[in-house]
Amino acid sequence: MKLNFSKAIRNTHRHPVSRALHLVGLSLYIAGFTLLVIYYFGRTSQDNSFYPFSLILFPIAVMLFIIGHKIEGNLRAMTLIVIIKFLRSKIILK
Repeated sequence: MKLNFSKAIRNTHRHPVSRALHLVGLSLYIAGFTLLVIYYFGRTSQDNSFYPFSLILFPIAVMLFIIGHKIEGNLRAMTLIVIIKFLRSKIILK
């Protein structure tokens, strides 16, 4: 069975509010990750006060993803759950 991720994403993100929440959540997730990378790998002599802010962005992003899936009525279609199910099916089949 070949997975088509773009089709799965389109089918689980139909509601416009859910799409908007996911877009904002993804932006926050990327911004938080970028700030963490800058903090750990771009250390300078200056104090980086964005570090705590970057840690706050991740739970906010996840909350927006959950709200979006709640609006869609498909909480079980969240990425982490789909990945876990996929890995479980591969482990059980082997």
